[in-house]
Amino acid sequence: MRPQFAELRDASRRFWKWCRSFAKTDWELEDYPVSVRKQKLDPDLPARFTQHQYWARVLGWRIEAGGASKAEALSVLGEQFAKRKFSWLDEGRTLPRPGVRVPIEFASQERISARAEFAEDFIHRVLGYSSAWISDESSLWDFHFEETNDALLARIKEVYGVDVSDIASARLCEIFERIAEAQPK
Repeated sequence: MRPQFAELRDASRRFWKWCRSFAKTDWELEDYPVSVRKQKLDPDLPARFTQHQYWARVLGWRIEAGGASKAEALSVLGEQFAKRKFSWLDEGRTLPRPGVRVPIEFASQERISARAEFAEDFIHRVLGYSSAWISDESSLWDFHFEETNDALLARIKEVYGVDVSDIASARLCEIFERIAEAQPK
């Protein structure tokens, strides 16, 4: 399908669902515009990468899911939608109206900023990147595709002399706090 046609089709789905959304106020997944596409699987991709034959998403809102069949992708999408809806309502937020574009929300950087002196050094010396955007939700898992964090945990111990292997979340903000606590005063 040509990209221009797909964009027009998605825009018309969003508009239709937006118009229909004024008839009620408690929206469920079926009230939102959804797109499902069949994907080509990459036979050269290592087995540790999950590939899905079908990919479903709520248009305009970053809720996506994959599955071996269209039904499975839609089922998983329903679960993801339910989690997101519950989370929004639990936080006292209004659920976005079907059909609107929901802006990307970045996680807080408050805890990372409190240890900013470690962030740049850590990015260079441990992760091996010249720069990276990290938040309070960033973890070691975000920076590799290995089965474990062992290589990065060893590198942290080598560079900073601190064992952080017991930090189950592997969140960088917690790792930075541990490193800062271990530094001589």
